[in-house]
Amino acid sequence: MSSRIPTLNDALAAGEKATAVDAAMIAKLTDMAGDFAVNLVIALVILVATVLLSRWVAGITRRMLSRVRGFRHDQTVLSFVVQVVRVVVYIVGLIAVLQRLGVQTTSIIAVLGAASLAVGLALQGTLSNVAAGVLLLVLRPYKVGDVIDIGGVAGSVQRLDLFTTQMSNANNHKIVVPNAKVLGDVILNLSGQKTRRVEINFTVGYGEDLNAARAVLAGVAEAHEKVLDDPAPWTGVTGLLDSAVQITLQAWVKSDDWWQTQADLMQGGKEAIDAAGIEIPFPHQVAVPYGDEDVMPVVTVRTAEQKRKGARAGTDAATDTEEG
Repeated sequence: MSSRIPTLNDALAAGEKATAVDAAMIAKLTDMAGDFAVNLVIALVILVATVLLSRWVAGITRRMLSRVRGFRHDQTVLSFVVQVVRVVVYIVGLIAVLQRLGVQTTSIIAVLGAASLAVGLALQGTLSNVAAGVLLLVLRPYKVGDVIDIGGVAGSVQRLDLFTTQMSNANNHKIVVPNAKVLGDVILNLSGQKTRRVEINFTVGYGEDLNAARAVLAGVAEAHEKVLDDPAPWTGVTGLLDSAVQITLQAWVKSDDWWQTQADLMQGGKEAIDAAGIEIPFPHQVAVPYGDEDVMPVVTVRTAEQKRKGARAGTDAATDTEEG
């Protein structure tokens, strides 16, 4: 009996010890679960607060920038800045959530940095468009609604984002240009200024009164309602061509009125010159004989006026023949 008692006592002691260990483990797990639950609730509160804070900060940023003259009429840059502010708030909030949950953010940042380097090398062309898009949004050489010419392609800007610039030309064709190409090429903003100059070249004969021709063209521009008085319309002799004198008409209009006013002045100038009896010479060529005239006869190209006179003469001759 005496030999069994220590064994039983040892078993009881071992059981009590195991029970104590299990109780301590359960208590520790309970504490850990309680701490995790508390941290999880706090993390959820931080996440919800981040979402609400991002909206609030974005609204404040939009209202403040709307008061700035440079951003008031440029919704593209305004939306971009607001979006950047919102993303920054989200990033700060997510870092706070991860830290609250016990995640080592330094290691995550290191991994993200290495991944960003690999992605950047793989997508360097795309990232160059993003960098160019940021510069275009900051420098603002044009905005949505402007008519621009990039590398000989002209159109009205419909959208400007981080990757591309979307335009629509006069035929309503959709044109998409990568921002890297836009930033690396010459940008001609046709509507970037409030006013724009119309310049039209007319030609008159060498025997005509040049001052009278200039006065006729100036009168056409001054009579047009879309032409601005300041600067005043200007005319002048700008070229002595082979068979005509070139007279240039310049007039200033608002940028929105440029296309139609140019067409009106071109038609009105031609009609006014014809009404004043001023000759607009037609291009003509004269072949100079070289060598034997029997082998190479002289060929002359008649002007349109000479052709009309010849046609009338032929008609009169045919009429006389019929009468005879």
